[in-house]
Amino acid sequence: MGNTGADNSQERQATGIVLAAGAGTRLGMGPKASLPYRGRPLVEAIAGNLLDGGCREVVVVLGAGAPDVAAAAELSHYRVVVNQDWNTGMGSSFLLGNQAADPGDHLLIALVDQPGLTSETVARLLARHQPGRVTAASYRRRDSTDGGEAALRRGHPLLIDASLREPVCATVTGDAGARGFLRSHPDLVDEVDCSDQSTGEDVDTPDQLGLLH
Repeated sequence: MGNTGADNSQERQATGIVLAAGAGTRLGMGPKASLPYRGRPLVEAIAGNLLDGGCREVVVVLGAGAPDVAAAAELSHYRVVVNQDWNTGMGSSFLLGNQAADPGDHLLIALVDQPGLTSETVARLLARHQPGRVTAASYRRRDSTDGGEAALRRGHPLLIDASLREPVCATVTGDAGARGFLRSHPDLVDEVDCSDQSTGEDVDTPDQLGLLH
């Protein structure tokens, strides 16, 4: 089920991938996909924002506690796949999501533990994307020490051009995702400032639970 806006020429070409297979060990509250966020599980909110932002389809990659996550979240609008090797790292989920997506689509890669990801961020990346390139959200966090602004830092989501899927996947290993490819090919990466949408932070530790409010 995809977005049905008037002009979908770009949106039809992107599949969103929600990487939601981790056990949330550092946080200690079970899989982060099930964390409550504005009245529903976080994975449901993230997947909805990818679809609302313009992705033609959304693939949700579950892993740890998959039956419980799937039972708690309304995911009927999305393609759900389960990574049986989730404990090998995020890379295996990345590759599984790539396999599940239409081979002609760009991939928009999102992390389930980034509650600040909005549909506007997704739409902005889709609108700014250029053929043959990677378009990445970046965020400018205020320096709490002197009140100044830090430099932009690349984060997620990432929009990977369809033509780059094979070379990106060839570099994916362990928990690195697309990081190796991005480091090796900085000339192919366009960063889009999304600081007005969020800080781009992940919920990794208990002191970051405030991001869910």
